[in-house]
Amino acid sequence: MERTKVLVACASKMGSTAEIADALAERLTAAGLDVDRRAVDGVRDVDAYQAVVLGSAVYMGRWRPEAVAFLRRSASDLARRQVWLFQSGPLDGSTEREDIPLPKRVAAHADAIGIRGFVTFGGRIDAEHPAGCMARRMVDGGLGKDFRDFDRVRAWADAVATELGADLFVLLENGARVGPGWLDRLARALAADPARGLAGPSP
Repeated sequence: MERTKVLVACASKMGSTAEIADALAERLTAAGLDVDRRAVDGVRDVDAYQAVVLGSAVYMGRWRPEAVAFLRRSASDLARRQVWLFQSGPLDGSTEREDIPLPKRVAAHADAIGIRGFVTFGGRIDAEHPAGCMARRMVDGGLGKDFRDFDRVRAWADAVATELGADLFVLLENGARVGPGWLDRLARALAADPARGLAGPSP
């Protein structure tokens, strides 16, 4: 059976949001979905995908301009697909306590598209290498920390995968070590033979 093709794209200024997108893409791949992970400014169209997960860093209550431009440019195509949005940026524990709304312009596009859902994740500032005077002031104010919760990121990806009808699950022993691309290789092995119900690493 053909796997659902999913695009995971994001706009990230300092790399923090990109790492969340990477984690989402890895988890969705582990669930048996056919996932492409792209920077949003490198996406020309969504013709090849049945679902799109789009994210952006949020600064001063605004999404990155390239992510907003993508929403606007691709609105009609996105409206015919299953779409989820995510954003990251808050440098506190607020994302664990309350729902952080989308910026107004993004929310308007989301309503027009008819997205399936959205989520806000915490952000991160590198205390060792703050970029710019604002980041340095935040570090001086005690905000040079990583407020991202990757267990929550993976749980949200699992919920998206469930809605997309994924039925592949991965079990790892505590302390297991895996190399780059291992999830994709296992997923491809299963997809190559529909009668195969279990896949594992070579001894």
